[in-house]
Amino acid sequence: MSALICGSMAFDTIMVFQDQFKNHILPEQVHILNVSFLVPELRREFGGCAGNIAYNLKLLGGEGKPMATVGGDFGAYASWMDENGVSRDHIKVIEDSYTAQAYITTDRDDNQINAFHPGAMSHSHLNRVAEAKDCSIGIISPDGRQGMIEHAEQFVEQGIPFIFDPGQGLPMFDGDELTRFVEQATWLAFNDYEAKLMEERTGLSPAQMAERVEAVVITRGGRGSLIYTRDQLYEIPVAPVANIVDPTGCGDAYRAGLLYGLMNGMDWETTGRIASLMGGIKIEEAGPQNHRFQCDEFAQCFKIAFGYAL
Repeated sequence: MSALICGSMAFDTIMVFQDQFKNHILPEQVHILNVSFLVPELRREFGGCAGNIAYNLKLLGGEGKPMATVGGDFGAYASWMDENGVSRDHIKVIEDSYTAQAYITTDRDDNQINAFHPGAMSHSHLNRVAEAKDCSIGIISPDGRQGMIEHAEQFVEQGIPFIFDPGQGLPMFDGDELTRFVEQATWLAFNDYEAKLMEERTGLSPAQMAERVEAVVITRGGRGSLIYTRDQLYEIPVAPVANIVDPTGCGDAYRAGLLYGLMNGMDWETTGRIASLMGGIKIEEAGPQNHRFQCDEFAQCFKIAFGYAL
């Protein structure tokens, strides 16, 4: 079984501010905001939601195929994918565009200020779900607006169950459009802020959304995650973390764990814990695709973290 992962491929420029944003932003002056953060640490990483999810799913032993549009500058990223065994079957190159670029500044409390240039991602609607004939599950993560709309329709047309995970792309859609995604999707995934915005725009609480799909997953950072189904609410604990280094890509690592559990028919308690551990492993490394492990190592960490074997 392969997963079709619709979303962005991006270069992430990650900067670390060795202080707290709140010490430099005056709430009463936000209408004339003019701040500058000294960032002595800077890295350029391979990222984007589709790339990150596929990388993490590969670590778990699953097969994820990103479907994305990238720019003519994608060469180094393409080589990285090949080195790590991540499929490029559904990567379309738009030669006269840049690959999407994310500029991420993280402070000492793991808060982030981001700027994002979509570049070739705006052409994501040129990809067609029907071209991925070997995929039996999917996910729509942040991507070009029209691409997200059309890929949801195409998943339905092809009879492929999928997760709707709008992430930072959620504000692009109004309440009617988001409600339509709920009607089309099999599962929904948000962080706690996105879940509140989703409720505000659709008028549907997580429990009400769970009446329309198989499950609604809400991540809450250090407070673990919640999985709503029609019949039950599962509270998923966080995995123990020795050292918080960089939160960039944690949500994508979590989504890879969700996909892995779904692809292998696991129960929600175990699926959520796999996802939680994936986020915990990622946060201990800088960048979204620099952590590595073997499957037996993951199984051992899972047993230590949660008290039972996979």
